[in-house]
Amino acid sequence: MREIVYAGFGGQGVLTSGLVMSQVAVFKGQNATWVPSYGSAMRGGTANCTVKYGKDTIYNPAQEEPDFLLAMNGPSFDAFHSIVKPGGIILANTDMVTGNLNVRDDVTVCGLACNTLAHEIGQPRGANIIAAAAIIKLAGDFSMEDGIQGMNDMFRKKGKQKFEAANMKAFECGYNAV
Repeated sequence: MREIVYAGFGGQGVLTSGLVMSQVAVFKGQNATWVPSYGSAMRGGTANCTVKYGKDTIYNPAQEEPDFLLAMNGPSFDAFHSIVKPGGIILANTDMVTGNLNVRDDVTVCGLACNTLAHEIGQPRGANIIAAAAIIKLAGDFSMEDGIQGMNDMFRKKGKQKFEAANMKAFECGYNAV
């Protein structure tokens, strides 16, 4: 089983990033849970979610010892880097996580300028999809095609297929950037 924490400010799309991963896992026939947590502020407050997925039954959907952390901003990096299990991976959005990223010797820290990449491809609101795709590639459990199909299925169910081309462009960018 895999456990991933997605964290950032409200409005950065971290809850959607986690939802994409959980839906990709379900789309590929695995069990998945998605547990959001957010402050009372809609934008600018804290937001995070825990995603667990795998072939086996998930007995506890709560945050335990994540294999991966996506930190979309500095406060999230500071708050969650210590709970990643040894041997885990932290993906930091270097547009908003500054300073020393090498805070632990027992995890791998990858930096990715998600906001910059989103602007470069003409999708300024796509940083969260770029990050979601990068985590999917780092986890190594699903191909880019699996990710795109699962993501598109999720957004179609929400009636948001009009963003499909933009989301696919952002997903491919993030997947290929790692």
